[in-house]
Amino acid sequence: MKKNKKPAAAEAVECPKSPTSVVINLIALGISLLAVVWLREYGQQLPSRTAGLIVVCTALAVPIILLEWLFLKPYRNASAGLDFSRRKQGSARRAAVKLLGFYASVGLVAFVYWLFPEYHGSFYDNYFAVVKTVLPWWLLLAVPYFYWLDGHMLKPRDGYWHLGSWLLGRRDDVDGRAIGQLLLGWLVKLFFLPLMFVYLGNNLTTLLNFDFSQLVGSFRAVFDFTFNFLYYIDLLFVTVGYVCTLRLFDSHIRTAEPSFLGWGVALIGYQPFWGSFSGLYLKYDEGPAWGYWFWNTPWAYSLWGSAILLLIAIYVWASVPFGIRFSNLTHRGILTNGPYRYTKHPAYVSKNLSWWMISMPFMVSTTADEALRHSLLLLLVNFIYFMRARTEERHLSWDPDYVAYARYIEQRGLFAFVGRWFPLLRFKPGCLLNVGGQPRAQGQVHPAAPELATK
Repeated sequence: MKKNKKPAAAEAVECPKSPTSVVINLIALGISLLAVVWLREYGQQLPSRTAGLIVVCTALAVPIILLEWLFLKPYRNASAGLDFSRRKQGSARRAAVKLLGFYASVGLVAFVYWLFPEYHGSFYDNYFAVVKTVLPWWLLLAVPYFYWLDGHMLKPRDGYWHLGSWLLGRRDDVDGRAIGQLLLGWLVKLFFLPLMFVYLGNNLTTLLNFDFSQLVGSFRAVFDFTFNFLYYIDLLFVTVGYVCTLRLFDSHIRTAEPSFLGWGVALIGYQPFWGSFSGLYLKYDEGPAWGYWFWNTPWAYSLWGSAILLLIAIYVWASVPFGIRFSNLTHRGILTNGPYRYTKHPAYVSKNLSWWMISMPFMVSTTADEALRHSLLLLLVNFIYFMRARTEERHLSWDPDYVAYARYIEQRGLFAFVGRWFPLLRFKPGCLLNVGGQPRAQGQVHPAAPELATK
């Protein structure tokens, strides 16, 4: 009699290689932090505070670009779409059409800033001061850059070419989806870059003016400094990421989130949308924050505060692997190193847990009814981030590397048990939840997501 064979174990899935190096990014971070030390000593000689921001951002971006060029050679990646081995075959006419599309994109961004009152206040003054200084040189350098890169692109008819051709009235060969993706990529940058730039400037000012003697014997001062310092690191990588979208370094925007749902759940978490929406519907932090409950118990205060800082450190650790490739709502390469080696969305997980520990809605000092209400509101905020994660996975799953990565995490990730306990939450390419129908074939091209080359 033959014995019944046990079902074969699921075939092991290899984790795809990450396009970035954590070591390189940490070296660059160290150089940028040395620039902060230099600014504390000699920054008074700079003409403005925005000059200090340019210094620290440059001190992060340039080492990453140079070290990646030497050791990772990103221009050789298939995703870069470049070939420097063949003889140059650039087209001045095609490059001119691309430049028209590029200048039109920049003009459209300027029009949006002029149109909406949000950008007319003093909040963004430092950002626009930098833009006015950099923009003329940027527009000028674009001319040789577009012409030179055109000769080495395997598919030179990118989004800029399609937009330029459309503006010239050549509609026959124009792909409207490519134009749509190009403009979505610019929409991401025009919204997030000024916001992150201003936040970074505020955190940098705090670092430059901080009195380190306050740290002696005061955990509260240690907490406040570390909290600001960690978010400074995060904002530094974020700001540099929104600037460095260049195909030459394979850090260009390949695709942008195509769905209204994906944009909605992402933008609601940022100003000015969050300030308007949360005050009316999601105000979960009306009660005293964590320090109120532990202030009279120093050991508990230090322990709880350290746990909060640990979660924020994990959140920032999730930003470091991006290097020059950070960007919301876009695909610029699949990260599989750092904390992403252990779980998807480590930043979202740690950030949402930290909010529970900071606001402690379950400990409001009024009634149990209020505690329940505030806890449910924070759960709704958590759900928004759950939907952010799911829409991002649906978008990124058009890349077979992400499908392989998601399968790897599903087998070996820290939270792999969640998918086993709740099959509905398991990854399914092209879907928000694991329900109904057949999953899309791995590597199938999204009809609304052609390759996008964003400057």
